[in-house]
Amino acid sequence: MMSSEILAPGWLQQLLFVVLRFTLSCAAPVDLTNGTACTARSPASYILVFTGHWSPQTFPKQYPLFRPPAQWSKLMAVTHNEQYRLWQEGATASDGMKSFAELGLTVDLVKAAKEARKKRVVGSMYRTAGIPSGIGHSSTEVLFMPRSPLLSLIVKVIPSPDWFVGVDSLNLCEGGQWKQELTFDLHPFDAGTDSGFTFSSPNFPTTPPENITMITSQNPNHPANSFYYPRLTELPPLATIWLKRQARSPIRQQNRVSNHILPDLTKPQRFSETPLDCEVSMWSSWGLCSGPCSRGGLRHRTRYILLKPANSGTPCPELEEQEECTLHNCLAIQ
Repeated sequence: MMSSEILAPGWLQQLLFVVLRFTLSCAAPVDLTNGTACTARSPASYILVFTGHWSPQTFPKQYPLFRPPAQWSKLMAVTHNEQYRLWQEGATASDGMKSFAELGLTVDLVKAAKEARKKRVVGSMYRTAGIPSGIGHSSTEVLFMPRSPLLSLIVKVIPSPDWFVGVDSLNLCEGGQWKQELTFDLHPFDAGTDSGFTFSSPNFPTTPPENITMITSQNPNHPANSFYYPRLTELPPLATIWLKRQARSPIRQQNRVSNHILPDLTKPQRFSETPLDCEVSMWSSWGLCSGPCSRGGLRHRTRYILLKPANSGTPCPELEEQEECTLHNCLAIQ
């Protein structure tokens, strides 16, 4: 009896531990949405319109006219919840994002999204055709489910080293209500995988890769950069996304391209012209004097235009300069 009384408390503790572990294993999973989960009772269908505003008037510096001309890649969009990221500013680009930002390929991104869909963190994927010019539209109809109310999308800037525009985890649902309409501007991002400065820069891998960063009028702060406009506080919109909820029952056919673009979206939007100042090279060395100093000999130096001005930018300065010869720079002519 004494030995049983001594062992009983330990046996009870083990039993309580097993019961507690079983209870915790059956508990509801932790809510990772921080109370922002969509509680809408039904899906929602949206028309999504991408509009490019890339023109020589808004972005005159090094504007690509050929090989290839300015254009946009296919658009890739994903609906998802907060446990998935297609891309994220300040984070390192995935291998799929690297492939897309540099080459416009979506194979790896689609593969990763399909794997995430098996885990129910991705809802659907959509792609539209590319736009063969800097100004134009592409559209698709997107179906959102309450369990995947976030939208992420990307479009590559062509040509460019690894530049793109996009949206990261835009929430179309507030509590139990779907938003009706959204319009917002897109600005260029650098994927951090290629170190090229200009639209037509050759492939020059960034090792190690850098984080994804937004390109601004002064970042990168280098005159060679194609988006470097030091006179501007911010760049004009490079593109725009417009989303409008459809009144009809949501479609269930993915990748269906819609022609229901509002009439005013077919009209080109007007943006202020971006002034582009002239850029010239350094002066060449002075040439030899044209004659003896006593006869008024002259010497010359030249420079050439690196970048022609546009849109009322600062005109180019003189490209040739001369001065009278002095004793220390004069070439005597016999």
